[in-house]
Amino acid sequence: MRHSHVTQAAFRDGMASLAGAVNIVTTDGEAGRSGFTASAVCSVTDSPPTLLVCLNRSSSAAPAFLAHEALCVNTVGPLHQDLAMLFGGKTPMEERFAKATWGRAVTGAPVLEQAVVSFDCMITHRHAVGTHEVLFCEVVGIVQQAGAAASAYFGRRFHELRV
Repeated sequence: MRHSHVTQAAFRDGMASLAGAVNIVTTDGEAGRSGFTASAVCSVTDSPPTLLVCLNRSSSAAPAFLAHEALCVNTVGPLHQDLAMLFGGKTPMEERFAKATWGRAVTGAPVLEQAVVSFDCMITHRHAVGTHEVLFCEVVGIVQQAGAAASAYFGRRFHELRV
């Protein structure tokens, strides 16, 4: 039963006022290498260290993420804003990955070189909510670039954050 009287447009406008980190989420495996840009990523708990990632099931990236058990959340800064736009659009997967240098995490997921921080994760739970799949991801490794500037998405544009 739905209780919301909020229109989709009003919700999206409201979400434009909710700042979020900019992340390129990646996976690789039998269903192929895939990735998408997400601001819908957050911490769940530190025992065990777990992130929540939301994925639109109708996106071109969804089939690989629904088939694989591992992913990497690569938080990006100003250096990768163009890449984040590319991963957020309709560009074919191989072209997305060709625009940056990638390593390989312990899980096999692609790790973006020079990301602010990369969280190598195993997907432990999945839950469908409306148009999205909510992925609960246990962090099994972290690569962090000390002193790197981050990006936040707010008001439908990027903002640089520095320590």
